[in-house]
Amino acid sequence: MQNKRSFFERLTGAVRLDDEMEAPENQPNLKIPTKSDIFEESDEEAQLTVDVYHTPSEIIIKTMVAGVKPDDLDVLITRDSVTIRGKRSEDRTVSDDEYFHHELYWGSFARTIALPEEVDVDGAEAVERYGMLILHLPKLDKNRQTKLRVKGS
Repeated sequence: MQNKRSFFERLTGAVRLDDEMEAPENQPNLKIPTKSDIFEESDEEAQLTVDVYHTPSEIIIKTMVAGVKPDDLDVLITRDSVTIRGKRSEDRTVSDDEYFHHELYWGSFARTIALPEEVDVDGAEAVERYGMLILHLPKLDKNRQTKLRVKGS
């Protein structure tokens, strides 16, 4: 038996998690999430939170990587994007049934940031201090000019 959806559920597209609902007759292939679907852990990479700002000469990216060894971080830079990947490994000296709270994230993480301006890849610098990863990305100076000397043959 299909439960009648409330006005709010129809308006917002919300579903009740306490009930197993069937797909409407006019949409038999519609997948309606259940509690187990929503709260189920996945093996996907977590996404880092970042701060991105700029000065007149560089773009700066800051992110928290506490508990990650610098050797476990991988930073890939192109002229218009940065990808930060890593893995936070848990020291398994405590079994799951001994925890009162287990909220810290352990596992792989990644984040790709599209940059608002092109940067000089060769001049980029990454520093980790007190669990904070800071990337300094020098901006390319598009107005910079140089005079070439013409050689004769």
